[in-house]
Amino acid sequence: MKRRILAGAFVLFGTVLAACGGPYGYTSAYVGYGPPAPRYGAIGVAPGPGYVWVNGYWGWGGGRYVWNEGRWALPPHGRRAWVEGGWHHEGHGWRYHEGHWR
Repeated sequence: MKRRILAGAFVLFGTVLAACGGPYGYTSAYVGYGPPAPRYGAIGVAPGPGYVWVNGYWGWGGGRYVWNEGRWALPPHGRRAWVEGGWHHEGHGWRYHEGHWR
């Protein structure tokens, strides 16, 4: 019983932390050099049915690349898929295209 309560507390804590992570996506970032290599780690178990894993990504903030951790997210309307954002080379720099639900 204690394990079940502890596991539930971890799921709740992780969900709250993910919600505090800030906005996912930068639509106006244009940077003169490309992002670092992505980070990889253990994903773990979904906090409930219907959750989708959203990969972490390198965002831009404070004049440098900032890693935004991946998270479990509940699609806004039923069975939607997450389309991952990413950095694309444009002209003499790199622009981030925001991820979105499809």
